Amino acid sequence: MDLRQEIIDTCLWLKNNGYLQGTWGNISARCEDGSILITPSKVDYELMKPEDLVTMNIDGSVLSGTRLPTSERDVHLGILRNRLDIGAIVHTHSLYAMAASTLNEGIPPITEEMCQILAGGIPLSRVFVPSSKHKELGEVAAASIGTANALLMRNHGPVCCGRNLKEACTCCQVVEKSAQIYLHVMGTQFNIIDDQWVKDGRHYYTQAYGKT
Repeated sequence: MDLRQEIIDTCLWLKNNGYLQGTWGNISARCEDGSILITPSKVDYELMKPEDLVTMNIDGSVLSGTRLPTSERDVHLGILRNRLDIGAIVHTHSLYAMAASTLNEGIPPITEEMCQILAGGIPLSRVFVPSSKHKELGEVAAASIGTANALLMRNHGPVCCGRNLKEACTCCQVVEKSAQIYLHVMGTQFNIIDDQWVKDGRHYYTQAYGKT
Protein backbone atom coordinates (compact mmCIF):
# COMPACT_ATOMS: atom_id res chain seq x y z
CA MET A 1 0.00 0.00 0.00
CA ASP A 2 2.90 2.38 0.71
CA LEU A 3 4.28 1.84 -2.81
CA ARG A 4 0.83 2.41 -4.33
CA GLN A 5 0.52 5.73 -2.54
CA GLU A 6 4.08 6.68 -3.50
CA ILE A 7 3.21 6.13 -7.15
CA ILE A 8 0.11 8.32 -6.88
CA ASP A 9 2.05 11.03 -5.03
CA THR A 10 4.71 10.91 -7.76
CA CYS A 11 2.07 11.27 -10.49
CA LEU A 12 0.68 14.35 -8.76
CA TRP A 13 4.16 15.84 -8.28
CA LEU A 14 5.00 15.27 -11.95
CA LYS A 15 1.75 16.86 -13.11
CA ASN A 16 2.07 19.84 -10.77
CA ASN A 17 5.61 20.45 -12.06
CA GLY A 18 4.69 20.29 -15.74
CA TYR A 19 6.05 16.84 -16.58
CA LEU A 20 2.58 15.45 -17.38
CA GLN A 21 -0.50 16.83 -19.07
CA GLY A 22 -3.92 15.27 -18.71
CA THR A 23 -3.39 11.55 -18.16
CA TRP A 24 -0.49 11.34 -20.63
CA GLY A 25 2.17 9.63 -18.59
CA ASN A 26 2.55 6.45 -16.59
CA ILE A 27 4.59 4.80 -13.86
CA SER A 28 5.61 1.26 -13.00
CA ALA A 29 7.52 -0.18 -10.04
CA ARG A 30 8.93 -3.63 -9.39
CA CYS A 31 7.58 -5.23 -6.21
CA GLU A 32 9.63 -7.42 -3.88
CA ASP A 33 7.94 -10.57 -5.21
CA GLY A 34 8.90 -9.69 -8.79
CA SER A 35 5.46 -8.52 -9.86
CA ILE A 36 4.98 -5.09 -11.45
CA LEU A 37 2.72 -2.38 -10.04
CA ILE A 38 1.56 -0.05 -12.81
CA THR A 39 -0.75 2.92 -13.25
CA PRO A 40 -4.17 2.38 -14.87
CA SER A 41 -5.23 3.75 -18.23
CA LYS A 42 -6.99 7.11 -18.48
CA VAL A 43 -7.60 7.77 -14.80
CA ASP A 44 -7.14 11.33 -13.54
CA TYR A 45 -4.24 11.51 -11.10
CA GLU A 46 -6.25 13.70 -8.74
CA LEU A 47 -8.91 10.98 -8.54
CA MET A 48 -6.61 7.95 -8.54
CA LYS A 49 -6.79 5.70 -5.48
CA PRO A 50 -4.31 3.03 -4.37
CA GLU A 51 -6.71 0.25 -5.39
CA ASP A 52 -6.85 1.67 -8.96
CA LEU A 53 -3.28 0.55 -9.64
CA VAL A 54 -2.84 -2.77 -11.43
CA THR A 55 -0.48 -5.59 -10.47
CA MET A 56 0.99 -7.45 -13.45
CA ASN A 57 3.27 -10.38 -14.02
CA ILE A 58 6.43 -9.65 -15.98
CA ASP A 59 4.92 -11.68 -18.86
CA GLY A 60 2.07 -9.17 -19.15
CA SER A 61 -0.73 -11.04 -17.41
CA VAL A 62 -2.82 -9.17 -14.85
CA LEU A 63 -2.50 -10.52 -11.32
CA SER A 64 -4.85 -8.12 -9.55
CA GLY A 65 -6.83 -4.95 -10.12
CA THR A 66 -10.11 -3.99 -11.74
CA ARG A 67 -8.74 -1.26 -13.99
CA LEU A 68 -7.12 -1.60 -17.40
CA PRO A 69 -3.35 -1.07 -17.08
CA THR A 70 -1.81 1.80 -19.02
CA SER A 71 -1.85 1.28 -22.78
CA GLU A 72 1.94 1.77 -22.74
CA ARG A 73 2.46 -1.14 -20.36
CA ASP A 74 4.57 -2.98 -22.94
CA VAL A 75 7.17 -0.20 -22.78
CA HIS A 76 7.50 -0.78 -19.03
CA LEU A 77 7.37 -4.58 -19.16
CA GLY A 78 9.78 -4.85 -22.07
CA ILE A 79 12.42 -2.75 -20.34
CA LEU A 80 11.91 -4.38 -16.95
CA ARG A 81 12.28 -7.85 -18.49
CA ASN A 82 15.64 -6.93 -20.03
CA ARG A 83 17.00 -4.76 -17.20
CA LEU A 84 16.99 -6.39 -13.78
CA ASP A 85 18.89 -3.36 -12.43
CA ILE A 86 15.82 -1.18 -12.98
CA GLY A 87 13.21 -1.06 -10.23
CA ALA A 88 10.94 1.74 -11.46
CA ILE A 89 10.06 3.51 -14.71
CA VAL A 90 8.43 6.88 -15.28
CA HIS A 91 7.19 7.93 -18.72
CA THR A 92 6.41 11.64 -19.05
CA HIS A 93 5.53 14.16 -21.74
CA SER A 94 7.80 16.96 -20.53
CA LEU A 95 8.40 19.94 -22.81
CA TYR A 96 12.14 19.91 -23.58
CA ALA A 97 12.49 16.12 -23.68
CA MET A 98 9.60 15.93 -26.13
CA ALA A 99 11.24 18.64 -28.24
CA ALA A 100 14.51 16.68 -28.23
CA SER A 101 12.63 13.52 -29.27
CA THR A 102 11.84 15.17 -32.62
CA LEU A 103 15.54 15.36 -33.55
CA ASN A 104 17.30 12.66 -35.51
CA GLU A 105 19.75 11.90 -32.72
CA GLY A 106 19.87 11.23 -29.02
CA ILE A 107 21.51 13.48 -26.45
CA PRO A 108 25.23 12.81 -25.85
CA PRO A 109 26.70 12.89 -22.32
CA ILE A 110 27.35 16.60 -21.82
CA THR A 111 27.02 17.03 -18.05
CA GLU A 112 28.27 15.24 -14.95
CA GLU A 113 24.65 14.75 -13.85
CA MET A 114 24.02 12.68 -16.96
CA CYS A 115 26.99 10.44 -16.16
CA GLN A 116 25.85 9.84 -12.59
CA ILE A 117 22.09 9.49 -12.95
CA LEU A 118 21.60 8.44 -16.57
CA ALA A 119 24.79 6.37 -16.96
CA GLY A 120 25.69 8.50 -19.96
CA GLY A 121 23.79 9.91 -22.91
CA ILE A 122 20.12 9.53 -23.76
CA PRO A 123 19.53 7.31 -26.80
CA LEU A 124 16.72 7.93 -29.30
CA SER A 125 14.47 5.03 -30.26
CA ARG A 126 15.36 3.73 -33.69
CA VAL A 127 11.95 4.35 -35.33
CA PHE A 128 8.74 6.22 -34.62
CA VAL A 129 5.93 3.96 -33.47
CA PRO A 130 2.37 5.31 -33.12
CA SER A 131 0.86 4.85 -29.66
CA SER A 132 -1.87 2.58 -31.05
CA LYS A 133 0.75 -0.10 -31.80
CA HIS A 134 1.34 -0.98 -28.14
CA LYS A 135 3.35 -4.16 -28.60
CA GLU A 136 5.66 -2.69 -31.22
CA LEU A 137 6.19 0.43 -29.10
CA GLY A 138 7.34 -1.77 -26.22
CA GLU A 139 9.61 -3.85 -28.41
CA VAL A 140 11.31 -0.80 -29.93
CA ALA A 141 11.73 0.91 -26.55
CA ALA A 142 13.26 -2.19 -24.95
CA ALA A 143 15.62 -2.69 -27.89
CA SER A 144 16.65 0.98 -28.04
CA ILE A 145 17.44 1.80 -24.40
CA GLY A 146 20.46 -0.50 -24.15
CA THR A 147 22.30 0.07 -20.87
CA ALA A 148 21.13 3.67 -20.47
CA ASN A 149 18.78 4.80 -17.71
CA ALA A 150 16.69 6.97 -20.02
CA LEU A 151 15.32 6.86 -23.54
CA LEU A 152 13.72 9.36 -25.87
CA MET A 153 10.90 7.63 -27.70
CA ARG A 154 11.03 9.22 -31.13
CA ASN A 155 8.44 12.02 -31.56
CA HIS A 156 6.81 10.88 -28.32
CA GLY A 157 8.59 11.56 -25.06
CA PRO A 158 11.05 10.33 -22.44
CA VAL A 159 11.24 7.08 -20.50
CA CYS A 160 13.12 7.54 -17.23
CA CYS A 161 14.41 4.68 -15.09
CA GLY A 162 15.89 4.15 -11.64
CA ARG A 163 16.65 1.53 -9.04
CA ASN A 164 13.59 2.80 -7.19
CA LEU A 165 10.81 5.28 -7.78
CA LYS A 166 12.62 8.19 -6.14
CA GLU A 167 15.64 7.68 -8.40
CA ALA A 168 13.41 7.35 -11.49
CA CYS A 169 11.83 10.68 -10.56
CA THR A 170 15.29 12.26 -10.26
CA CYS A 171 16.04 10.77 -13.67
CA CYS A 172 13.03 12.68 -15.08
CA GLN A 173 14.46 15.93 -13.77
CA VAL A 174 17.93 15.26 -15.18
CA VAL A 175 16.49 14.22 -18.55
CA GLU A 176 14.41 17.38 -18.84
CA LYS A 177 17.32 19.61 -17.78
CA SER A 178 19.71 17.80 -20.14
CA ALA A 179 17.31 18.18 -23.06
CA GLN A 180 16.96 21.90 -22.33
CA ILE A 181 20.75 22.36 -22.20
CA TYR A 182 21.26 20.36 -25.40
CA LEU A 183 18.66 22.34 -27.33
CA HIS A 184 20.40 25.54 -26.23
CA VAL A 185 23.94 24.48 -27.20
CA MET A 186 23.07 22.76 -30.48
CA GLY A 187 24.87 24.40 -33.36
CA THR A 188 27.76 25.51 -31.15
CA GLN A 189 30.96 23.75 -30.17
CA PHE A 190 30.36 21.86 -26.95
CA ASN A 191 32.29 19.18 -25.10
CA ILE A 192 31.11 15.57 -24.91
CA ILE A 193 32.30 13.71 -21.83
CA ASP A 194 34.66 10.84 -22.63
CA ASP A 195 33.34 7.33 -22.04
CA GLN A 196 35.88 6.59 -19.30
CA TRP A 197 34.58 9.55 -17.28
CA VAL A 198 30.99 8.56 -17.97
CA LYS A 199 31.71 5.19 -16.36
CA ASP A 200 33.67 6.85 -13.58
CA GLY A 201 30.78 9.18 -12.79
CA ARG A 202 28.25 6.37 -12.72
CA HIS A 203 30.48 4.24 -10.48
CA TYR A 204 30.98 7.15 -8.13
CA TYR A 205 27.23 7.77 -7.86
CA THR A 206 26.29 4.13 -7.28
CA GLN A 207 29.24 3.07 -5.12
CA ALA A 208 30.85 6.05 -3.42
CA TYR A 209 28.47 9.02 -3.34
CA GLY A 210 27.82 10.00 0.27
CA LYS A 211 30.66 7.76 1.51
CA THR A 212 33.71 9.85 0.64
